[in-house]
Amino acid sequence: MIDVVVLFFLLGVFARLVKSDLRLPEALYETLSIYLLLAIGLKGGIELSKQPLAALAPQVAACMALGFAIPFLLFPVGRALRLGAADAAALAAHYGSVSVVTYAVASAALAREGIAHESHAALWVAVMEAPGLVAGILLARWSARRAAVDGGAGEDARGGWGTLAHDVLFGKSVLLLLGGLAIGAVAGEAGTAPIQAVFIDPFKGVLALFLLELGLVAGGRLAEVRRFGAAVLVIGLGAPPLLALAGGAVGVGLGLSTGGVALLATLAASASYIAAPTAMRIAVPQANAALSITAALGITFPFNIVVGIPLYIALAQRWTAA
Repeated sequence: MIDVVVLFFLLGVFARLVKSDLRLPEALYETLSIYLLLAIGLKGGIELSKQPLAALAPQVAACMALGFAIPFLLFPVGRALRLGAADAAALAAHYGSVSVVTYAVASAALAREGIAHESHAALWVAVMEAPGLVAGILLARWSARRAAVDGGAGEDARGGWGTLAHDVLFGKSVLLLLGGLAIGAVAGEAGTAPIQAVFIDPFKGVLALFLLELGLVAGGRLAEVRRFGAAVLVIGLGAPPLLALAGGAVGVGLGLSTGGVALLATLAASASYIAAPTAMRIAVPQANAALSITAALGITFPFNIVVGIPLYIALAQRWTAA
């Protein structure tokens, strides 16, 4: 049975396809996104307070390495599909980073199936957000330097590394996730008990509302698929299952639980549509932002929450059983 939050997403897609006047106020969308990021961070931080940080170092290192490697795998694919270097790098960066909402849907699916996972998994989300963005920027700048050497256009307008690092590391999504983790880890379960009725209990209902809005946005992006052609379809549908295999393999290598392997596979398969567009607009302004958003939000996100997550859970069950 499809998780109820996924049905809210499908309702949003349907509303856009039939040209309904259904809209969520922009301020509400912003509020819901802040709430989800903080709530995920808080829940992870509460569990983080119960265990030694040193024991988590291998997981943190592996997650960061995985996020950094993904753009290097996807960049040549984008180039083979005749995307420009800037577009291929920006698109690869979106897939190197992660989708917090996809993680939340996968967590809800695991809970519904009664499959346990590492309680500190929100930490993986936080540490995987930035490395893929850095890798995508490196690829874009390396390609620009090569073009300059070969007599092409030079490295035009872009912010300095200091500005970029500030915007990536202290941007809304990373700051709220890490801030929530820190608050949860410091306050612990007892300290956060007074706010549980706000940040823990209503989580799935808020997620459902957020997915309704994302369904409206994704439904509006479907019309743009034809404009971008085969490249956006090949990467949008082909990359997630392959990246999920890589994420699942890393999870098995780390000795994670069935739920942990499924979550890491889901994170590897997801694509950022909050942090990545902002970072790429600053660092790679010459890239076509609409192409990356269409692939990440219009194709990969619906694929993952409707088809992908059940597949990744089944993959994790098979691998951990073996």
